[in-house]
Amino acid sequence: MVELRDKKLFLLDMDGTIYLGDSIFDGTLDFLNWVVDNGGRYMFLTNNSSKSVDKYINKLTKMGIKATKADFTTSAQATGLYLQKHNADDKIYVFGTNSLKEELALYGLNITDKLEDDITCLVMGFDTELTFQKLEDACILLGRDVDYIATNPDWVCPTEYGYVPDCGSVSEMLYNATKRRPKFIGKPEATMIDLAVEKTEFTKDQSILLGDRMYTDIRSGYNAGIDTMLMLSGESTLDDVKEFDFDPTYIYKNVRELYNYLSQK
Repeated sequence: MVELRDKKLFLLDMDGTIYLGDSIFDGTLDFLNWVVDNGGRYMFLTNNSSKSVDKYINKLTKMGIKATKADFTTSAQATGLYLQKHNADDKIYVFGTNSLKEELALYGLNITDKLEDDITCLVMGFDTELTFQKLEDACILLGRDVDYIATNPDWVCPTEYGYVPDCGSVSEMLYNATKRRPKFIGKPEATMIDLAVEKTEFTKDQSILLGDRMYTDIRSGYNAGIDTMLMLSGESTLDDVKEFDFDPTYIYKNVRELYNYLSQK
């Protein structure tokens, strides 16, 4: 196993790991600079499909974090690639934000946000523009037995004031109405990690995933066969770790504590 200080590719969850809402965590910039100064690279992996990569770059830039499109792998991108492979000929109803629709359109998919007779696939993401009409449309489509895909299974999304329901919670609500559950694409599946590593010259042994959720972030690293680090600055707690049949490789209180360790001579 490559020792932590010798890791080169740091795959980072964002909300709850390096910032919360619009507030960057103390130590984040020091940590990211350390990675680059030591010949490494950081990349961002997020299950949050409500924002486009361009919007994430703008958000990070305001925090002082340098990032380009090549530094991102999102559940929306992974979903677009999946749909290209499996649903390229379908008319796809997108239950999500305008940013998600714009992202999926980049993959040449036939998408709509209107209920139509020839829809054969429903795709759902974390929707900060949720309406009851979308819920009703989804129930009608699921009753027609269309393909059902969701970008991520997260129960909640962290905010400065607590948590709000994420894609997993809404999909559970739809299950109660329709008895159908989606195929989830994002973390904890290994797809996003595999895509991210393939973009670089580094190996999985040189890579590590940092995240704040056991059931998505850490499980995805476990499924992909790479080292993981649970950050206790977000959703999961030490007590939560005991509930799973796998463990993070490392556990740190926050990114400041991590940087203090890495920067020791």
